[in-house]
Amino acid sequence: QWQLVESGGGLVQSGGSLRLSCAASGFSLDYYAIGWFRQAPGKEREGISCISSSGGSANYADSVKGRFTISSDNAKNTVYLQMDSLKPEDTGVYYCAAGPGCRRYDYWGQGTQVTVSS
Repeated sequence: QWQLVESGGGLVQSGGSLRLSCAASGFSLDYYAIGWFRQAPGKEREGISCISSSGGSANYADSVKGRFTISSDNAKNTVYLQMDSLKPEDTGVYYCAAGPGCRRYDYWGQGTQVTVSS
């Protein structure tokens, strides 16, 4: 059964760091790109980062560029999102998703809450 499970969310002060994990089961990340998205209350879901299946390329939304880093450990079938210099506007539910590329996603996780206090 295909499954994506996010973890690592929590409450952090502004300027702090968190590392989110997205663990995949039932399929191999060797063949799927993984994207991270977030949704703040009352706002639309925002794509913030994506890493290719090989891990060789990654992209970031302007809102997180320079502060967030996406990485993958295909041996663990897990993708990480290192979030530094967090701001209150980074608050939201963070989701990971898997797809054949960074433009289409077929499988989604349940999300993990990130709250950044000012």
